[in-house]
Amino acid sequence: MRIRKPGRIALWLQEAPAFVFVTYAIFAAFVAYFCMYAFRKPFAAAQFEGLRIAFLQNITWAGIDFGKIQFKTALVMSQIVGYTLSKFIGIKFCSEITWEKRAFVLVALILLAELALLIFGVVPPDYKIFAIFLNGLPLGMVWGLVVGYLEGRRTSELLLAGLSCSFIVASGMVKDIGRFLMSDFNVSEAWMPAATGVLFFPAFVIAVWLLNQLPRPSKEDIMARVKRQPMYHLERLAFVRRFAFGLLLLFIAYFFLTAYRDFRDNYGIELLTELGHGQDKTIFSKTEMPVAFGVMFCLALLNTIKDNRKGLIATFGLMLFGICVMGGATVLLDMNLIGGLTWMILIGLGAYLTYVPFGSVLFDRMMASTRTVGTAVFTIYVADALGYTGSIGVQLYKDLFAGDESKLQFFRNYTYFMAAVGIVCLAVSCLYFVSVGRSAQSQTIH
Repeated sequence: MRIRKPGRIALWLQEAPAFVFVTYAIFAAFVAYFCMYAFRKPFAAAQFEGLRIAFLQNITWAGIDFGKIQFKTALVMSQIVGYTLSKFIGIKFCSEITWEKRAFVLVALILLAELALLIFGVVPPDYKIFAIFLNGLPLGMVWGLVVGYLEGRRTSELLLAGLSCSFIVASGMVKDIGRFLMSDFNVSEAWMPAATGVLFFPAFVIAVWLLNQLPRPSKEDIMARVKRQPMYHLERLAFVRRFAFGLLLLFIAYFFLTAYRDFRDNYGIELLTELGHGQDKTIFSKTEMPVAFGVMFCLALLNTIKDNRKGLIATFGLMLFGICVMGGATVLLDMNLIGGLTWMILIGLGAYLTYVPFGSVLFDRMMASTRTVGTAVFTIYVADALGYTGSIGVQLYKDLFAGDESKLQFFRNYTYFMAAVGIVCLAVSCLYFVSVGRSAQSQTIH
């Protein structure tokens, strides 16, 4: 396949100081993924009170009354089902896609998501769950396509840290914008998601164009972080077989962690209302901005570690620290030593310190440490596919089997469970991959 020659901006970036390249790449990636969230998350700012899914009301199976499923829960799960299916598709699609096709596909995916939101605004309540499913279907592949521009570089930790902050900040801010459209412009709950998407579409297109001007990884990048290239079926199968035990532990932790992060994200307004902060129109920005800066600072520090094995250990250490923050903050809340807003910030910080490396630096460092040629996007997408499957399961469990518990009480108990599972899985997985990485380095030397 013929590779296009670098454009003027790419040639300029190749010769520019590292600070200029990093700033440019972070800005483009941050804006692109931030704007994607304007098509995915605004609907979660609405509560859809008083609505029910009519066709579920009289369905009972194995003693389970599906009429208990709340309307917003149905919307959240339906979008996640589409998003999860997108992740499974992305395991192959995002692992194999070439550089030349990324920009076109990114814009096409966002247009499909906006079309689904327009359908969401038109159709009756019972059909909105199908429209929001269609909305999630293309969006799950956006992350992998953007990461493909950034991975395999000596500055990947910085680049991926900047990208990761986008969804931490965006999730709260686009919901605040959605609430603003409803309260100040009288946009209905049904049309608010589509209206929010329209506002952000021009910025998304510009950001994708800027991303597409990035130069390919240099020879120095390849020497430091191993060559990144598409992974086809046999390469993916060999990778899984080689690292099966360590990957299994990581996927178990991520299965429950994604559900935890998603519950906090999708039901943030309900949790904050129970904590007494639901009337503040900018509450999401207040809870997510400190989290974003904390996570970006910690991930940026990882870029100072040049040795890949030490960098991998530090990444696992950061994730374990995040798990401990989640559990510790909940203990302090139960002892009435901190307030609800502080707790939401701390568990957000802990959750994202653990969650963000899965989608960015963890697998990038893992491939560099074990000298594996391929793309980190493959393992990111396997983890995401399994993780969002867990998110669906946990939300179903809440409505069907823990319906008598408030969302806040359920979430507090889930935090303790997540802390216990996370510490065990991450600690053992760390020991496994450090051992494998040491063996790979030894073979390289000899």
